[in-house]
Amino acid sequence: MPILPETGFLRLSQIIGNPKANPPIPGLIPVSKSTWWYGVKTGRFPAPVKIGPRTTVWRAEDIRELIIKLFQNAVSV
Repeated sequence: MPILPETGFLRLSQIIGNPKANPPIPGLIPVSKSTWWYGVKTGRFPAPVKIGPRTTVWRAEDIRELIIKLFQNAVSV
């Protein structure tokens, strides 16, 4: 399981993983890239932060909150 920092930023490959990377990057949230972006668009997943013209990241705190929320929803079902 990947380590989630307390603060800072995460790139998309750190959140959803990348099995084709060498070595493979395990994901924190097991969804596809298109599912992630649809979730961002609809508000299910946190909004990104643009830190450059070609660099998009997410706040680690937002991802931590999302994981807790998803876990609580899974347990309550």
